[in-house]
Amino acid sequence: MAAAAPAAAWNFAPNEALLGLTAHSVRGALGRVKAGMVADGGGGGGARPVIPMGQGDPSLFPCFRTAPEAVDAVAGALRSGEHNCYSSCVGLEPARRSIAQHLSNDLPYELSPDDVYLTNGCAQAIEIICSVLARPGANILVPRPGYLFYEARAIFNGMEARYFDLLPEKDWEVDINGVQAIADKNTVAMVIVNPGNPCGNVYSYEHLAKVAETARNLGIFVITDEVYAHLTFGERKFVPMGVFAAVAPVFTLGSISKRWVVPGWRLGWIVTNDPNDVFQKTKVVDSIKSYLDISSDPPTFVQGAIPNLLKNTKDEFFNKTIKILRETADICWEKLKGINAITCPSKPEGSMFVMVKLDLTCLPDIKDDMDFCCRLAKEELVVLLPGCAVGYKNWLRITFAIDPSSLEDGLDRLRSFCLRHSKLTK
Repeated sequence: MAAAAPAAAWNFAPNEALLGLTAHSVRGALGRVKAGMVADGGGGGGARPVIPMGQGDPSLFPCFRTAPEAVDAVAGALRSGEHNCYSSCVGLEPARRSIAQHLSNDLPYELSPDDVYLTNGCAQAIEIICSVLARPGANILVPRPGYLFYEARAIFNGMEARYFDLLPEKDWEVDINGVQAIADKNTVAMVIVNPGNPCGNVYSYEHLAKVAETARNLGIFVITDEVYAHLTFGERKFVPMGVFAAVAPVFTLGSISKRWVVPGWRLGWIVTNDPNDVFQKTKVVDSIKSYLDISSDPPTFVQGAIPNLLKNTKDEFFNKTIKILRETADICWEKLKGINAITCPSKPEGSMFVMVKLDLTCLPDIKDDMDFCCRLAKEELVVLLPGCAVGYKNWLRITFAIDPSSLEDGLDRLRSFCLRHSKLTK
């Protein structure tokens, strides 16, 4: 048998744009955090459960189980035998019509099925938008802290990601002046996330109006990530960015993953909120359709379930979810006040997360946020997301979408960890 040719003789090589993109991934960061915990068995000797407060997936807990009507809708779609085929590239018309009607309830105008494009969860929606915007020299404005998947997809498509700040002292509002300062003639869009991941903020009607006005003045559109739509439990209620689409055109990204607590079902959407037909005139929608022609579709049976899922899910299910999130947000807010070296700038009012700041001067043997999270996981079996994974070094993102007793346990362990390491200052 002939010996293999040396590596230098091969004609292939990896896509350079992909190397290093794991650093822009929540999964990649959590993998690093958990690695030592798995290797060493953790500080609890196996007696204590791992408390997962790093990733927003409450489906792991029985108190967050999805609505029975949603399960019945999917089971019914499967049993019907009508949804074992390929989907159309934009998605099944009944599903798109139902989503259009569902979202129109919050808007001053009616969406049509042609405004809706179904995707493999919101992640594919981000992938598609970044792909259709890509052109040499283009840049996109993204929030900091924020979901770095936007930057990863922009980089992969040859675009530049430019960061504007969210202001913790103003409940994480967009720094409008900062947006204007970093935009130029090559800026194509700005991203907002509302309700906020990772900050737990909910934007007011007045602030969203300022965002729309800023976008119009810059000649760009708004990409609004609304996967946590209506998951609010404070004084502010959810207002969709599409309300302001007559001022500046809006791409709304959403999914059933969070509100129905089914991230594994992989059903998301892109919606064009565009009463002035800007996206049609600029052929952006044609680019979306072309991309969908060469990409994968969400599962057809889940698409087939959407009309009944949207129509039949009872308010009691949503109210129960909000009640639990309000309770866990309160627990988080109160317990964080008593933890040395951690400061929470504002109480979360939406989504499933809160951002807290580390004071490393109180923890002399901790190098940074990643070191903090790795050692916390190893010593206390508590998993948090380091702020570097959302562009905010030496902060932490805490997920409170877990059952209340587990959350209390996790926060108590966090407090013990901080106390233990702060003793070194004495």
